[in-house]
Amino acid sequence: MRIVAGSAKGRVLAAPKSDDVIRPTADRVRETIFNVLGQRCDGLTVLDLFAGTGALGLEAVSRGAIKAVLIDRDKEALALCRLNTDTLKFTDRVEIIPATAIAGIAALGKKGRVFELVFSDPPYALTAGVPVLEALADAKVVSEGGVAVIEHGREETLPERVGDFVRIDERDFGTAIVTIFRLTIQTA
Repeated sequence: MRIVAGSAKGRVLAAPKSDDVIRPTADRVRETIFNVLGQRCDGLTVLDLFAGTGALGLEAVSRGAIKAVLIDRDKEALALCRLNTDTLKFTDRVEIIPATAIAGIAALGKKGRVFELVFSDPPYALTAGVPVLEALADAKVVSEGGVAVIEHGREETLPERVGDFVRIDERDFGTAIVTIFRLTIQTA
């Protein structure tokens, strides 16, 4: 597993001992996600939920994001996030929070934190897409026009709209599906 592009292009990331608990997003899936998003992340603040190895958030930092917050509750995942952040020398631009995704979102919302780009890549056994989008909306942690990238298994079908999040793209990678939403706040 490597960083696909940007300042850390080609750098190898530490991977989990097994993919039973932590299932990193494949390089080709990450590459496609960033192709859809427009390659560069200059000036963005990024939230990586169910961070695992931190690959998505760290890829965004490599591509110019000014800050990435990585959230996971698993001890091995948190250790991998720290190791990969240190290895890439991104410690000044990455914050690692030990929490569940929903609790982490709520805590960030209480602090008034806002993100332009959110990644959510939970274990496929969790049908977390809609609950994550609802939590993001409730906590008001995504900027207007911000994007949420939800990776999920085939058994989870996400709707066209969840609150003010509107689906703008969906890609099928066989066992993984990536659905991308944009926050479009409706004014009366």
